[in-house]
Amino acid sequence: MNALTLLLEKKRRNLLSVYFTAGFPERDSTVNIIHSLQRAGIDFIEAGFPFSDPLADGPVIQHTSQVAIENGMSLNLLLDQLKEARDTISIPVILMGYLNPVLQTGMETFCARAAEAGVSGIILPDLPPEQFEAQWKELFESSGLHMIFLVTPETAGSRIRKIDRMGSGFIYAVSSSSTTGRRDSFSSEQTGYLRRLRKMELKNPVMTGFGIHNSNTLQAVWENSSGAIVGTAYLNALMKSDSEDQAIEMMMGELGLGLPELH
Repeated sequence: MNALTLLLEKKRRNLLSVYFTAGFPERDSTVNIIHSLQRAGIDFIEAGFPFSDPLADGPVIQHTSQVAIENGMSLNLLLDQLKEARDTISIPVILMGYLNPVLQTGMETFCARAAEAGVSGIILPDLPPEQFEAQWKELFESSGLHMIFLVTPETAGSRIRKIDRMGSGFIYAVSSSSTTGRRDSFSSEQTGYLRRLRKMELKNPVMTGFGIHNSNTLQAVWENSSGAIVGTAYLNALMKSDSEDQAIEMMMGELGLGLPELH
């Protein structure tokens, strides 16, 4: 059964997900990073496949994507790596990237290979939900893959409900209408937006991303949604650390969670 589905049946609060760029810092870092995050007790991970023309990524993720591309990382290579290591990965894996590489692979081939590699869900920020529903929703359902859509503070309530109906797994709530990166704390407008989402009692749990890097921002998200997605803070720690385990320890410390018991 889908690993993300199983997780969300057991846990719907205080979830913590980590995003990393596949192929960074080295082409073959991906599986080691997944194993490290798995040992640290992270609930699920988002593996970003690099793309040369990102829409919403801040400078840190753009940099890591450029390095990954120079390292030779590609969507097909990532799927190969995940398939080869599938028996050693128990944590739910979400793939996050842009539509162009997926279309180059072919949507049917992509879904088949993702399912074969043990992937639980997909996030493609530039895929319109209407196009997904008309062309590929049945394919994703038959492949056992969740399609996860993003909402922002500017997304109308009626569209949020439509996205909640079209997608599955969870809704990715972008905390602000800007690129990924560091902010010291959440504004009253941001927390108000998350409370508005919570009061809508949506079918899918809401995971919040963008700007979560310390105890204040993490607790604000945990109080008002199902969980937090950390990306830039983890990649920054990875760049400053000598190992994957040291990076997750650094990130957890910055989030105020203490050192993880790696096992």
